[in-house]
This record gives sequence, structure tokens and C-alpha cells, in this order.
Amino acid sequence: MKIAVLKEKGDETRVAAIPETVKKLAALGPGIAIEQGAGESANISDAAYEEAGATVAQRADVLKDADVVLSVQGPDAGDLAGTKAGAVLVGALDPVRRSDAVRAYADAGLEAMAMEWMPRITRAQSMDILSSQSNLAGYKAVIDAASEYGRVFPMMMTAAGTVSPARVFIMGVGVAGLQAIATAKRLGAQVSATDVRSATKEQIRSLGAKPIFVDQVEGIEGEGEGGYAGETSEEYKKAQAELVNEHIGKQDIVITTALIPGRPAPRLINDAQIRSMREGSVIYDLAAEAGGNVEGTEPGTTVIRHGVKIVGPVQPARALAADAGALFSRNLFNFLAAFWDSESNRFVFPDDDEIVAGVRLTKDGKVVHDRLLENA
Repeated sequence: MKIAVLKEKGDETRVAAIPETVKKLAALGPGIAIEQGAGESANISDAAYEEAGATVAQRADVLKDADVVLSVQGPDAGDLAGTKAGAVLVGALDPVRRSDAVRAYADAGLEAMAMEWMPRITRAQSMDILSSQSNLAGYKAVIDAASEYGRVFPMMMTAAGTVSPARVFIMGVGVAGLQAIATAKRLGAQVSATDVRSATKEQIRSLGAKPIFVDQVEGIEGEGEGGYAGETSEEYKKAQAELVNEHIGKQDIVITTALIPGRPAPRLINDAQIRSMREGSVIYDLAAEAGGNVEGTEPGTTVIRHGVKIVGPVQPARALAADAGALFSRNLFNFLAAFWDSESNRFVFPDDDEIVAGVRLTKDGKVVHDRLLENA
């Protein structure tokens, strides 16, 4: 049994295994092969992997006879040339936007597992890459927004006068939003937050922030499947827009985090609302890659609209490569360890397991996931 770990392409700085998880995987029984330079961007040397018990080699040798291939971002099928049929590919495979790649995995006989589709169940919490990476993204959003803002966050009382605290508004209180609230509070900002899920009110208050919620529209919780936000009614959207219109013009920094799995990001901020903010304010759109929560967001760049900076980050956790890679690789280890069969010394992924059914995209040369078949 052999596990291969690939070096990522392009701007990806994270790595799918760190020395800690290499040791743990090796202790289960499999051999571990790491592509040369895989950990460079996360400050992990080839020697550190070898000390942990892995072999380090060129990609062709790493993939040869591999039973499991680990990656962060899903590789193209061509990058997996030489991988045997039946091998399991595990990573963040972006199945909806990379449907052609998923089809190519099937054609190559690979069993592809998309970790971002991990079910939100108790047993899978330690395997949830979206939560681990979103936590870091929420932190990074505040740090980056503070840098773009160009003013101090906390109130300062000096002999020359008092500096008012920054006013930060978080839209979307999932994992990223909660971490953004906590980080902004630590920096001394005056923080408020909103979400379509009424259950998040107490979470917001528990972090010392002010909840901004629609109260006059009853019976609309905005709860989707698996703990994600879902679609809301037109009545709610109108009431929410009116509330945000009143609140947003008073804010210095707005961080948006709203995502609905498998759909374009919901529009939270329009041009008129941007215009209502004072010049020099900052909007940080964590949903930029999914179409953006903010009108005018451009992924991977910062634009200025009506004097307001709109930041559209791409995978902000990448900027925290060491920590992000460590959390990601632990998620992968926890997933693999749950399906290691010590008697047969191999990984066994039962068809009737809820986790396997949630993440498995391809098997036996076919695309098998219901969500992909529905959109075929």
C-alpha cells in the first residue's frame, strides 16, 4: 500500500501532508512517497519528510504504483499520468467548476474524493477542510482589511486627542465570519454582524459583537442543509436589504462571507450601498471566487468603487501556508485513518458509508455522485 503526495502547481502554497501526518500515516502501515519540493512553499524541506519516514522522488516515481494520491487543489488528469487505475485521489477537487476534470478522473479509472463535499456530521468534523480553511480565511480577512484601511482599529486616547475605533460589519456568520468577529474584537474594533440564520444571534453576542437582524419578518430562518445558509424568501431579502442600507453607510470595514454550496454566491451589497460608505472604507469579499457577495468584486485584485476599496481574495488561507497546510493535511489524515483496515492492510471505502457517499465523485470509470449526475 502506497500513498503519494504531490507538489502543487501555480500559486498554491499549501501541501497535502506535513511531517507530522507522514509519521501518522506510516504508523498505520502504508509507504509514503513525496514529490520533490512539495513542502517548499510551506517551509518544509525534503529532508524533513525523509526524517519522518517518507521517500522523496520525482513525480513519475511518486505516482508509480500509488494506491492513494493526496493533493490540495485537484490536479489535471494529465498531471496524474502513470497513476494506476483504481487509485484513490483525495483533495479539494472543485467538482462543479471542474466537471471536465472529474470526467477525466473517471475515464482514467481513478476514484476521486472531493473533501470540500464532506458531510457536516459529528463523525466528520475533524475531516472538514472547509471549516479548517475558512477559520484561517476569516482571520486573514480582518488582517488584510486592517492593512487596506490605513487607520487604527482600537480607540486610542492621546494627548493630541482621541482616535475612534474602527467599525467593522461582518455579513455571514459561519466559521469564517465567527473568526472574523473574534479577530476584529481582539484588535479593538467596534463589531457588528448579521446572518440569515437567526440561531447565530447568540453566537454573535457571545463574541462581544452586536447582532444586526431582521425582526419584523417571522418564520424565515435561512437554514440550509448540513448547517449551511440556504435560500431566503423575497420578503426577507427586501427587509434585510433595508436594514443593511441603514447600517452599512456607517461602517468603516465590511467583510462578506456568504456562500451556498453548489450555487453562485448571493449578492449582499449593491452599488448604491457601496456609494453610501465614506471614501477610504474597505469591503473584503470572501466569496469573490464564487461570483462575489459584492457588486464589482474582481477575484484576485482590489478595485476602488466610489472611493471604497473592494478586495476580492483568492484562497486567502494560502497566505498562511504553514498553518493552512498543517490543518488541511490533518483533515486528510483523519479521513484516511477512519477507513484504514488493519486486518487487510489497506483502505476500505464502503459504498454505504455516509462520509464516502458524500465525497466520492467517481468509481469504476463512472461519475457516481448524485449532485454531478443531476447537473449532467
